[in-house]
Amino acid sequence: MRDAVIAAAVRTPIGKRKGGLSEVHPAELSAFVLRELVTRAGIEPGTVDDVIWGCVTQTGEQTNNIARTAVLAAGWPEHIPGTTVDRQCGSSQQALHFAAAGVVAGHYDVAIAGGVESMTRVPMGTTVRQGPGFPVPPSVKERYGVDFNQGIGAEQIATRWGFSRTQLDEYAVESHERAAAATDSGALSAQIATWESVTSDEGIRRGSTVEKLAGLKPAFTEDGLITAGNSSQISDGSAALLVTTSDKAAELGLTPLVRVHTSVVVGSDPVMMLTGPIPATAKALARSGLGIDEIGAFEVNEAFASVPLAWLAETGADPKRTNPLGGAIAVGHPLGGSGAVLASRLVHHMRDNGIRYGLQTMCEGGGMANATILELV
Repeated sequence: MRDAVIAAAVRTPIGKRKGGLSEVHPAELSAFVLRELVTRAGIEPGTVDDVIWGCVTQTGEQTNNIARTAVLAAGWPEHIPGTTVDRQCGSSQQALHFAAAGVVAGHYDVAIAGGVESMTRVPMGTTVRQGPGFPVPPSVKERYGVDFNQGIGAEQIATRWGFSRTQLDEYAVESHERAAAATDSGALSAQIATWESVTSDEGIRRGSTVEKLAGLKPAFTEDGLITAGNSSQISDGSAALLVTTSDKAAELGLTPLVRVHTSVVVGSDPVMMLTGPIPATAKALARSGLGIDEIGAFEVNEAFASVPLAWLAETGADPKRTNPLGGAIAVGHPLGGSGAVLASRLVHHMRDNGIRYGLQTMCEGGGMANATILELV
């Protein structure tokens, strides 16, 4: 029976807005991680059957099927195709699901999943405008009676679960502390491919304190709890994963890192929007037959601090196992690339620490979430 394994995982450092990656065309940034991935794996690019690439804001430099453009920019053979996926923030996690399903089904022997977002060069929301061409039609507005807004959704989560501003800020500070510690210990070194002078994630704010964050104004409502300090950062970055079967890996001389054990996706309330990781986790655990305590590491995307806090409250997962290397509040959230960034972080953390099972989940625009369980091999 065919399976799906990840044989290599690599990402760029995550650049802050207008930072060290801001001058790089997103297709070139994608091409960089594609080349780095096959170099690290030690295979020829021509063995790749498809490149499945996540990208959210598909306009300007990120339009016209950036996956195919990235293949060409990498200098790879023209017979290698590429396709671009948009499942909002979970785009490159969905790319991993599609790649894994493709190799299990026999559609591919070797596929690359990943993604990119240059939020400096192609700002979030560029493709969204009111009036003619607005993506939400009157029927959906009439159904829900409100406009969809992720920031307001994050506020609603904080209210529903009773989180205080201090709790949200404490979580944010811990994210920075964990990311700084992971950087200093070298825990991230194997997963990061240095881009010129950018050697590490740029968004980490060392010395961040709850007192400092308390001075920030609410970002979405006058008396709200969500601020720039307890939200994910606008950033630039890319990541890639090499997906194949155990048999093909042996044929190519590759050593698999993890097996894609379980992959699910769910829809959730599009108004609160960001609670999807809770039912997605429940669905993944039910399908896998595993209990929450059997998972040794979790990557729960830190879109806003209220999201992982609500997830922790509902799942009962161990906070120490959740985002142990920090998350998007500290390092940033390059939308279409974030799923592959989280996967790269999880894969290497599992390998480095002998963790048998890891689970990754992300909230997504429109009220959705992917969840993936990986198994060490």
